[in-house]
Order: sequence, then structure tokens, then C-alpha cells
Amino acid sequence: MGRGKIAIKRIENQTTRQVTFSKRRAGLLKKTHELSVLCDAQIGLIIFSSTGKMCQYCTQPYRMEQIIERYQKVTGTRIPEHDNREHLYNELAVLRKETRLLQLSMRRYTGEDMSSIPYEELDQLEQELERSVNKVRERKNELLQQQLDNLRRKERMLEEENNNMYRWIQEHRAAIDIINKFLMNSPSTESQAVCFSLQPFLNSSPISFSLLSPTFKIQMFSYIYKP
Repeated sequence: MGRGKIAIKRIENQTTRQVTFSKRRAGLLKKTHELSVLCDAQIGLIIFSSTGKMCQYCTQPYRMEQIIERYQKVTGTRIPEHDNREHLYNELAVLRKETRLLQLSMRRYTGEDMSSIPYEELDQLEQELERSVNKVRERKNELLQQQLDNLRRKERMLEEENNNMYRWIQEHRAAIDIINKFLMNSPSTESQAVCFSLQPFLNSSPISFSLLSPTFKIQMFSYIYKP
């Protein structure tokens, strides 16, 4: 009874697929070697498994690079890596040129290597430096103006507090004089009672008071105000 034909399709079982790959790879390499020896053929064979492993065969005494180079000459094709390499070389040359120009510009801006610069470029360099200085000066003036505005705002706040204090003193000067006279001329017990009754009034004042025992005089802490 003959063996049935195996359907040519992808083997789903991974283990079976790997075993089949190993067997058929060995058979393919054997047939390739036989073809190369029997027919004096120049053969280059490259195999990549599903797991990414590479296997190759090259007719002796040639190398795989030689066979690939011969293939390129016959077909007129090039490996993309060569094109990429040439493109990278071109980009590198452009970057080196730009770097040299930037270094030259930096030396010029710092005043170095000025002997080889013609008059026209010196004039242009002077104008660029003047524009840069003007921008720096404008920014500096902006910062100074901001600081001045902050100082003026604080000055207005202090002036307003000073005016409020002056108005309060003028409005309550008579009451303060009466309290001081009363405390100076009254017995201590009566003075103490009066001080407690006047405490809400004293607390509402922007001036700090303290009752000093035993005379209970009102002490007004010094405050500079503008009349």
C-alpha cells in the first residue's frame, strides 16, 4: 500500500513544523551541494527559519558577498543598505558643514578671528550685534519698569495707611485726652473700672495701647504720621 501525498500547507503544530523544517533544510542543503559539485554551479543559498535563525550555503571557494555582488551586476540592482549608507554620508557632510559655519559665526560674535572677514560682512555683523543689544536693553528696561511699579504700589499702600492713621488720631484726639486726664486724677479702682469699660473703644483703634499698673496710664506707642 503506497503512502498518501502530504498536502502542501502551513503546519500548525509548532513542534512538528520545527522538525519538518530541520529535515527538509538538511535535504535542501544536500541537494544544493550535489548540484554545485556535479554541475560546477556557483550557488548561494540563504534560509531564515520562522524563529529568525539563518542558515546559508555557498559554493566553495567563493564567499556569499561575492555571489551577491555578481547577482547585483547581472540584475543591475543594489542593496538598499548601500543607498542608505551613501545617504548617511551625505547628511554627515552637510552637518559638518553647518557645524563649521556655526563655529565661525560664534567666533565672529565673540570678536575672534576677525582678520579674514571682509568689510561688508563686518558691517552686517555690526548691525546684527546692535539689534541684539537693543533687544537686551528693551528686556532690561521692562524688568526695571516692573520693579518700579511694584515699589510705587507699595508706596501708595503705606501712604494710605498713614493717612488713615492720621485721620483716626484727629477724630479721637479729644477722647484720648479726656481718658488720659481721667486716669491721672482718679483712684486706681475707679480707673480700672473705666479702663475696662473703654476697652472696646481702645481695641478699635489702629494705635497700640497698654494699661500700665498701678497708675493705668494709656501709653501710645510712637507712630510717624504725616500731618
